[in-house]
Amino acid sequence: MQKLGFVGLGIMGAPMAARLIAAGHTVYLHTLGGAPAALVEAGGKACASGKEVAQHADIIFTMVPDTPHVAAALFEADGIAEGLAAGKIVVDMSSISPIETKVFAERIKALGCGYLDAPVSGGEVGAKGGTLSIMVGGDEATFERVRPLFEVMGKNITLVGANGDGQTAKVANQMIVAMNIEAVGEALLFASRAGADPAKVRQALMGGFASSKILEVHGERMINRTFNPGFRIELHQKDLNLALSAARALGVSLPNTASCQELFNTCAAHGGKGWDHSGLVRALEIMANFEVGQKA
Repeated sequence: MQKLGFVGLGIMGAPMAARLIAAGHTVYLHTLGGAPAALVEAGGKACASGKEVAQHADIIFTMVPDTPHVAAALFEADGIAEGLAAGKIVVDMSSISPIETKVFAERIKALGCGYLDAPVSGGEVGAKGGTLSIMVGGDEATFERVRPLFEVMGKNITLVGANGDGQTAKVANQMIVAMNIEAVGEALLFASRAGADPAKVRQALMGGFASSKILEVHGERMINRTFNPGFRIELHQKDLNLALSAARALGVSLPNTASCQELFNTCAAHGGKGWDHSGLVRALEIMANFEVGQKA
């Protein structure tokens, strides 16, 4: 059993930390607003700062919303960096800029510590069930030391390459997910507007080459109009912004990613920042003045 730290205990971080506690590890906890009572009752150790977490733990995980939040958690006053000692490891599981990740890694490694970027895919359901896909950037020795802990939280665990490469893989993942949501939205809107039952169309497509997890899960949400918060549109906007800004730096054109971002922007402009990202279909519906499931 190891002494671990977890900073950032939101929708994803709390269940991930809970799995580490349930596995028998001592887990030191910090988040804005205080550690959730359920985690403390389960055996987690609440700490007043990231610095305190790092002083106690040998491996410290972070799971916060965006690049500036990781920078603050690591390097602001009373942050994790102030509590580190040589030989400890920082594992950032947030989804943030690959470019900034490389900078953060160098600053932490300069303190004599290891650094992994390990963003995840699978959402809250995967976090609770320990079935997350984890994309890791860093050196192999550090990865192997942390791998048993990754296996508590996920199933598909891949060392992609050096620091930053895990974040690059996650950005690519979010591009593919967004474009698949857009494709499913277009197809169901087209079918519905043509007079077909979108539920029956989805059922037929699930048995063919067009079948996908997006069609299965998000297609059903589009048909049932269930856009309650899951993976929020504002978070997917953030991820596509990372893709587009990196693409500009690399001189790469991502036209379909840009189109998906515009559709997310339309949703946000109509009060949809907090919708599940399957709500992207609403932007298509607004342009068509027609909803999936509406009578043609």
